[in-house]
Amino acid sequence: MDFRILGPLEVVLTDRRLELGGARQQTVLAALLLEAGRTVTVSRLTETIYDDAPPPTAKAQIQICVSALRRLFGNCGRPDIIVTQSNGYAVRIADEGFDLGRFEHLLRQAKQARAENRAEEAVAHYRDALALWRGPALEGIESRVVQAAAMRLDEDRVAANEECVDLEFDLGHHHELVGELTALVAQYPLRERLRGQLMLALYRSGRQAEALQAYNQARRVMIEELGIEPHERLQRLQHAILTSDPALNLPATAVRVSTPPPPSPPVAVPRLLPTDIADFSGRSKLVDEILERLVGSGGGPGRYAVPIVALSGKPGIGKSTMAVHVAHRVVEHYPDGQLYANLHGGSSRSVAAIRVLERFLRALGVTGSSVPEGLEERAELYRMLLADKKVLIVLDDVGTEGQVLPLLPGSPNAAVVLSSRSRLAGLSGAVHVEVDVFDSAQSLDLLSRIAGAERVQSEPAFSVALAELCGHLPLALRIAGARLAARPHWSIEQLVERLADETRRLDELKHGEMAIRASISLTYESVSGDARRLFRRLAILDCDIITAWLGSALLDRPVAEAQDLLDDLADAQLLETTGTGRGVNVHYRFHDLIRVFARERLAAEEPIAERSAALGRMLGGLLTLVDAARRKELEDRLLIPPPAWSLPEALVDRLVEHPLAWFERERSILVSGIRQAAQAGLTEVCWGLALGAATFFLSRFYLDDWREAQQLAMAAVQQAGDTAGQATMLYVNGALASNERRFDDARRDYLAAIQLFTELDDQRSLATALANLGYLHLVTGQLDAAAERCRQALDLSRRHGTPSNTSNVLCHLAQIRLLFSDPEGAEALLSDAMELAGGVSGRQKAYIQVRLGYTYLELGRSAEALRIVEAALAVYQKIGDPMGESYALICTGLAKLRLGARAEASGTLRHALLLATTTDDRLSRGRVLAALAELALAEGDSAGAVTAAEQALDLFATLGVPLDEVNALKLLRDAHRVRGDDASAVEAVARILAIAAKLGPEVAERLRVVLATPTHRAGMS
Repeated sequence: MDFRILGPLEVVLTDRRLELGGARQQTVLAALLLEAGRTVTVSRLTETIYDDAPPPTAKAQIQICVSALRRLFGNCGRPDIIVTQSNGYAVRIADEGFDLGRFEHLLRQAKQARAENRAEEAVAHYRDALALWRGPALEGIESRVVQAAAMRLDEDRVAANEECVDLEFDLGHHHELVGELTALVAQYPLRERLRGQLMLALYRSGRQAEALQAYNQARRVMIEELGIEPHERLQRLQHAILTSDPALNLPATAVRVSTPPPPSPPVAVPRLLPTDIADFSGRSKLVDEILERLVGSGGGPGRYAVPIVALSGKPGIGKSTMAVHVAHRVVEHYPDGQLYANLHGGSSRSVAAIRVLERFLRALGVTGSSVPEGLEERAELYRMLLADKKVLIVLDDVGTEGQVLPLLPGSPNAAVVLSSRSRLAGLSGAVHVEVDVFDSAQSLDLLSRIAGAERVQSEPAFSVALAELCGHLPLALRIAGARLAARPHWSIEQLVERLADETRRLDELKHGEMAIRASISLTYESVSGDARRLFRRLAILDCDIITAWLGSALLDRPVAEAQDLLDDLADAQLLETTGTGRGVNVHYRFHDLIRVFARERLAAEEPIAERSAALGRMLGGLLTLVDAARRKELEDRLLIPPPAWSLPEALVDRLVEHPLAWFERERSILVSGIRQAAQAGLTEVCWGLALGAATFFLSRFYLDDWREAQQLAMAAVQQAGDTAGQATMLYVNGALASNERRFDDARRDYLAAIQLFTELDDQRSLATALANLGYLHLVTGQLDAAAERCRQALDLSRRHGTPSNTSNVLCHLAQIRLLFSDPEGAEALLSDAMELAGGVSGRQKAYIQVRLGYTYLELGRSAEALRIVEAALAVYQKIGDPMGESYALICTGLAKLRLGARAEASGTLRHALLLATTTDDRLSRGRVLAALAELALAEGDSAGAVTAAEQALDLFATLGVPLDEVNALKLLRDAHRVRGDDASAVEAVARILAIAAKLGPEVAERLRVVLATPTHRAGMS
């Protein structure tokens, strides 16, 4: 078995690719393989799959995925690949069965051969390693954690390619490398080492003009993409090619372009660092990482590149404080001086590099007219003065790469620490450190240092609340602590009460020269007018998730423009990215205090009419998406009212290409959208969203969200007197009650909906409501009423409904036929349903396939049942529907049992039981237990059969599903007979007859047949 992650995830067994299941299952396997041989904790797997918004069932879902993977590998003879550890799981595979293991082994061999001057052997190892790659690592796995690791692997791949090319240059393979390097440069256009290798390969191939053209192209790309010139090394190479420098004909490792020697340095030793913060706290791990970069094994003389540590983060996060603190920690390692400048990059008074260079040159001993006038001349003298000197340069509040590039030294003995509100991705070789908010313990520690430990400990609950109201932002915490220290008569509770008023929170977070509003305002003013407008309007949203399409709706601009503006806001640290999506599916969010600032700007700068129009467009776009997703995923049995404003069709199709994945990503937007529509009086939008969302709340068993949405929408339609909305919400309330197994409530709501749909003459909706009421009668054993309602629904559906409506009703009628011992009739109806389902979703077909599976079991065609239900099972697993999967597994387990595969049946049914428990579906759980009772009987375990049947019976009796009760009682009767307990068996029969007496003559006759049939024909399906 061969595991492959250097490209799309694959597991190959003797030239056959294994089907690895749905996206969640593949993500779990990818996470385990990335840490092969090491334990991956459950919390790490949860973060990998769900990012920072795991559902309550996350742990169970991971267990399900691991169980499925073990079953898959076990069927291939390798049940031991995934092992359980104390707090997680680990994959155990040898290097030879894992492409990453083989890649790393070949790289070690290549580097060993290179170190021993065996160039040809090293190249062979490099080429063998690179041949293992089939594309970007783990391509297609949409997980932020997985893709971050995959990017590191891709970096290793490119670095290996570059090292291999250098060796092949030494072997004289310049002609052969031109094509490969051209392709690599196209793939990695910002990688300057590849650019230089291509230029050198072209030059040595006698193509000097093309080499120079390659440089010009590199310069154009760097300026257009990053706004910076190519690195000095690339510029020197261009000059050498232009002048046909003989050094270019030496081996690649010897190619160096000479620079004039620096002048004798002045004796001045600058000490420009500001004072360190006395109460600096937290960040110990982050500080240690930075210190390691500056003075650890990777630092010191002999490096080939200047160490650059770039700190970035949102306003008030403590970037400047950390930069100064770490600088003071390493001063003894940089005895030739420390330079410091605040560039004010986040404000309109930003300091130009030419001015900073003047200060630095004077600090280094250059006096009077000796300071050159031009930027380039000053930068050259600056680099010459720092050559071979151990100097630390701290550049605070950098705005752009262009502002800082002239201030970088040329010698690797010097080092640079800089802070910026933007992530300066164009700084080649920089180590980027994202400074995040404090955790709770760090926040309380900082408050204790400033306001006093005893004071904080005396009010622990309010201290925690204070930290949360400050958003765990260090500047806000420092201000709060300072206010408490300045007012010893205040309690912490008192300050918490003042901060609880969001409209005054930023006013309260001000002390002396420190102010949160001022800090955020500097950044806000630094972005474009369009970005500021979007920033304000994002505060209209009442959810934590921000996406590109939301920005598009709020601005009424194309989505590409909105995404560019969102990225501008993220670069400025006014937003932060989160989640695992890419492209238009990237998620952004506000920090709490920045959201408060955005709401202030919204109220101050956006007219009410424009706010209302923006909200209307957002909700219209949301309604467009949920309707499209619902139609694509399952059905369109009830119509959603069209919105006044909608998103472009092509964008909608792209966003909801995978409807359930879209729903998982944007569920919180949907719930908050329903709430905001109700508050804004947009009644039709409100109930339309609630109707569309019901499909997805059910499929993922988010019953709390479903209940909240229905209550909001029902209140809205009642207040507005919207009859169509009331009818629809009554119908959906009935569906919710039915799925919560509150059958009396469901019956009442369905009947009320039917009455209103009749008054409205809405035949299509009436057919749907009748079908659902018919199914409810079926489940509760009222088969005559069920048949009558379903026949009415079928007639209306054929005249006014859709194929989905009609197919659904035929499934209900087929189930009734099956319960009346007519499996042939059921099969005919299901065949008609499947034909109608040709144009609907895979979920609908899967539902029909499961019903066919039960029908084939009744017909004694167990092998056919297994085949068709396994096809349905694959659909449910792919779309991630645990409830549908549970019911499919029950039928699969029964089919395996009938075929004599008892061990496989046991594993399948226990997996179904886990799913039923996870989703808290009591009906499914009862039916699994009934199937397990049948399995126990087949295995001769009468005691186990009694236990399982009694557990199932308790559930069925509580739910009020008499036909399932009968099935459990029959299993209980058979188990008691096997045990020789005739009295208990007779009691079970009496209970069956008592149920029969309540259900009408036809059902009673059916139950008499049930009592006479073998156990395997008695299922109530």
